Amino acid sequence: MNNLIWLLRASKWARNPPSARMVRLVLLIIAAGLAIAALEWLDLWPDWARMEKAPRPRIPH
Repeated sequence: MNNLIWLLRASKWARNPPSARMVRLVLLIIAAGLAIAALEWLDLWPDWARMEKAPRPRIPH
């Protein structure tokens, strides 16, 4: 059933493809996310922009 949904979506995109501007926008967002992930992985992300680990909530007994 899920394959049928994807085939219908693909046929819709084939008939009405997204504009070049929309494709550029999506690629820019993906590139920005990958750049942020790479900076964090290389430990170049500034300390003020890092999230602190929240303490685990204690469940009362």
